Amino acid sequence: MKTFKYVSSALVLALALGACSKEKANSESEKEDVPVVKTLKVGEEEVEQLSVYTASVEPEVINNISAMMANRIKAIYVDEGVRVAKGQKLVQLDDVNTTQYELAVDNAKAALRNAQVNYDRAVELLKIGGGTQQQVDQMEMTLINAKNSVAQAERTLANARENTVLVSPISGVVTKRNYDPGDMTGALPILTVAQINPVKVVINVNESELSKINKGMPVDLTFNTYGDEVFKGHVSLVMPTVDAASRTVGVEITLPNADGRVLPGMFGRATISLGTANHVVVPDRAVVKQQGSGDHYVYVLKNDGTVSYNKVQLGQRIGTSYELISGVPANAEVIVEGQNALTNGKKVQVLK
Repeated sequence: MKTFKYVSSALVLALALGACSKEKANSESEKEDVPVVKTLKVGEEEVEQLSVYTASVEPEVINNISAMMANRIKAIYVDEGVRVAKGQKLVQLDDVNTTQYELAVDNAKAALRNAQVNYDRAVELLKIGGGTQQQVDQMEMTLINAKNSVAQAERTLANARENTVLVSPISGVVTKRNYDPGDMTGALPILTVAQINPVKVVINVNESELSKINKGMPVDLTFNTYGDEVFKGHVSLVMPTVDAASRTVGVEITLPNADGRVLPGMFGRATISLGTANHVVVPDRAVVKQQGSGDHYVYVLKNDGTVSYNKVQLGQRIGTSYELISGVPANAEVIVEGQNALTNGKKVQVLK
């Protein structure tokens, strides 16, 4: 009986120790299940509102060099990509028609001289009673018509001469050549010359931002060709109509281009400051991107010691922080470390 008593006591002791160990393990497990996080109180800041738009480069002016009448091309002195100066000779056309028009001018002048003689004779005859006023009036009408014929013939000759040698009306770059020497001119221009100093940069602005865009506003421009190099332009034109399909407004930006580095057709980005706004700013390490989507979230500490998983709308990046358009109230405490172990509504322990 004494032995049994000792065995029973040992068994009770073992069970008690086991219960204590289990309770301790459960307590430690619960304690380990509460993630330790670090928080930061965030507030509103005045943030410059920078909008970025895709941009395309166009020439400031485009001139199509064409013949005023059908003619054969004798020579073309430039090719695509060549820079030309205002007044530079570009094309020589056949001058075979010039002689014909010169003869027409000579004939018109001869007819004018004859009409002048006849008119003067009719006036003299009227003075001595050998003619009538009607004859004078008829000779005067013939004289007027002869003068008009000379003027018309001279204009035609001037056009023919101008049509023989074609010069550039602007300084720029030849962007298109449609014919070769020996071709007859047709519907297409012989050459196209584009002015590229300055150039015109075109963007489309959302209708909601239209009231914030004004003529003369400075614009920072970057182009893929030149990496992060910034070019300075200004808004020169805001279109007076809204595109009904895209709900955008066309805006033109003038960019000085004395060195000709920016070329028509280049793709770039335009950055315009639309003023400032007060928004919450959080460290970038507080922002969590949801896998498989473009959504972003921030864990916010609640008064009961749990966290809420707040979807946020990001604004612009400011150094190592993000502007939040929405999703987190001012003066909230956001989680900046320990997010990996968190879920919505999870109780946390804040590291002091």
